[in-house]
Amino acid sequence: MPGEFLLNNFDNKTRTGVIKTARGPLHTPAFMPVGTQGTVKAMSPLELEEIGAEIILCNTYHLYLRPGSEIIHKLGGLHKFIHWNRPILTDSGGFQVFSLSSLRKIKEDGVEFRSHIDGSLHFIGPQKAMEVQVMLGSDIAMAFDECTPYPAEYEYAVRSLELTTKWAGQCKEFLEELKSKSAEGKDSPDTVSALPSFRAPALPKLFGIVQGGMYKDLRKRSLEELAEIGFDGYAVGGMSVGEPKEEMYGIIEYIAPLLPADTPRYLMGVGDLRDVLVAVENGFDMFDCVMPTRNARNGTLFTSAGRVSIKRTEFKDDPAPLDPDCDCYTCRNFSKAYLRHLFLSKEILSMRLNTIHNLRFYLTFFSAMREAIAGRTFSRFKAYWEGIFEQNI
Repeated sequence: MPGEFLLNNFDNKTRTGVIKTARGPLHTPAFMPVGTQGTVKAMSPLELEEIGAEIILCNTYHLYLRPGSEIIHKLGGLHKFIHWNRPILTDSGGFQVFSLSSLRKIKEDGVEFRSHIDGSLHFIGPQKAMEVQVMLGSDIAMAFDECTPYPAEYEYAVRSLELTTKWAGQCKEFLEELKSKSAEGKDSPDTVSALPSFRAPALPKLFGIVQGGMYKDLRKRSLEELAEIGFDGYAVGGMSVGEPKEEMYGIIEYIAPLLPADTPRYLMGVGDLRDVLVAVENGFDMFDCVMPTRNARNGTLFTSAGRVSIKRTEFKDDPAPLDPDCDCYTCRNFSKAYLRHLFLSKEILSMRLNTIHNLRFYLTFFSAMREAIAGRTFSRFKAYWEGIFEQNI
């Protein structure tokens, strides 16, 4: 992303930067709240802005199935549809299709699958994945990939890698064709019948996804093949899919320095903050995960003193705020006793207040991490938080 990804500070391999988009900046290292179906669960767009979210991630597969990318496009695109004016990253749907192992069939040109909603038959390949993301109006789109499961035999990982490279090239070709038609003021390619003419600024940046399972030689090969094609950023997929931590960390430490230094580095689906610290230490820039929102709904809250299970009896009459070091709406206004009461009563407000806090904690953590990198104190920051995370209050 020449001129659109600016690196500001370095502390050994760690780095801070800014990704420029037409809808605002994204400061890295960055955490992207997950808005699977066009909504971050329990949060309004205004609340997301208030807690400092600069970008959200939305899910191509789910939005394609419901309400349908054509409907969203007809209504002005995803930003207008969900009333979110900041950047949106859309995944390609590859991971969701991967998770439907009993409902899908991988083919040379894409994946045939049955909807988890109604069992209807669908097909998504590279072109369809890009068409849907363009129709949604994504700011950053992900190339369609075949997510390698864990464990995977070497031969399977090779095949998965080859499909991912092939499909990534087709994604870029499709998007470049669309950009060319837009710049010339011509109609979109005939294959995209639902799309009107798009001008280049409306089209997304495209990230390629490195696959290869837990095999370092395949990860290197995947990256080299993607770099030859050329992308605006590079993601590492197929992580946090059941592999042991030591294997995950081994791949993170191996692949990070091989990724192009002048483009964003995105570690997909990894959000445990202990894992984040390892990844940032090795030079990764972007992260997403459902951990803060899912844990919030289950009553597990992240605080400056460690994790808290709000349902515990000891909080029954506790008048203190959840985290005195937190400035979120929840911590400024409510006691642990009240949060416990709401959770045990299964009140909707429990999910909302817990989610506001967990997401604010994550975003504040990332902000503090950027400050530590800028001040060249990241190693101290990492050691401090690793000590906190060992606690389980």
